[in-house]
Amino acid sequence: MLLKRANAWIEKWIAFVTPTCLVLGVLFPEIAGRGVAYVPVVFAFMTFTGALKSSFQDIGAVLRKPLPLLLILAVLHVVMPCAAWSVGEMFFAGNRELITGMVLEFSVPAAVVGMMWVSIYKGDSSITLSLLVIDTVLAPFIIPLTLKILVGARVKMNPAEMMKDLVFMIALPALLAMCLNQFSSGKVKEKWPGKLAFWSKLCLIYCVICNSSKVAPYVRHMNLQRVFVAVCIMILAAAGYAIGWGLSVLLKQDEKTRISMIYGSGMRNISAGAVIAAAYFPGEVMFPVMIGTLFQQVLAACYGSLIKRLRNREKGCKK
Repeated sequence: MLLKRANAWIEKWIAFVTPTCLVLGVLFPEIAGRGVAYVPVVFAFMTFTGALKSSFQDIGAVLRKPLPLLLILAVLHVVMPCAAWSVGEMFFAGNRELITGMVLEFSVPAAVVGMMWVSIYKGDSSITLSLLVIDTVLAPFIIPLTLKILVGARVKMNPAEMMKDLVFMIALPALLAMCLNQFSSGKVKEKWPGKLAFWSKLCLIYCVICNSSKVAPYVRHMNLQRVFVAVCIMILAAAGYAIGWGLSVLLKQDEKTRISMIYGSGMRNISAGAVIAAAYFPGEVMFPVMIGTLFQQVLAACYGSLIKRLRNREKGCKK
């Protein structure tokens, strides 16, 4: 019961918890940096816990009507990476590390925590679960390919090693969770997520604090260019949510699908991006990735408030 209350408290204040973790890592990099070596293992556990609510049947049902899912994936891995690259080339053409960080920030898979927001605002959980599993499994292939196409000619990286780490941190834990659900006839899906939810939140806190230690020098020595990068990341992140919303309205999707498309298109697994940046790129690449931590949950809460306001207005009109 105590763990459930603690988990509920973190979920309620998640919009402020993650930026606070970033600040702690920046303020105490010597301490936080000691945990970086264990981040991949901790992250694998977090992915496993997030995928426990998924099953092969859920994915099958969504794939029979795949348009919303395909649109979200297109926004996540075509529209937004290209937009990030374009903005980077437009404003930061002389800094390859910053451009790489911006592209990486908008190439990582959908965020597991997005499921929380979809649940709060009563979206379509099946679409979100399917997105998380499919996007997570595809991440080891999509991220290196996106970076190779958009910035690969000018940045040194090791796609094979990156793919191996992504498989360990993301793809295998997700598949293991679904297999456990399949072989237990759904018993794991019913019992384990609630028991592990609090520990998964602690893993998120751990990953953000440890990874932010590497961006500490860049935050402590902030300049106008980095402030402008932060502004660009915030605008791009807000645009992801808005594009998902706009597409759902354009295609006349129902309210549940619309909510899933908003959060699916807007929320990123920033911790995964931070792990990749820390392992394979110069330190400055981490700055655009980690700075997104300041905005993502706050933007999610703002869009949620807007959803609630429009919902109440529609109810008032019907009366």
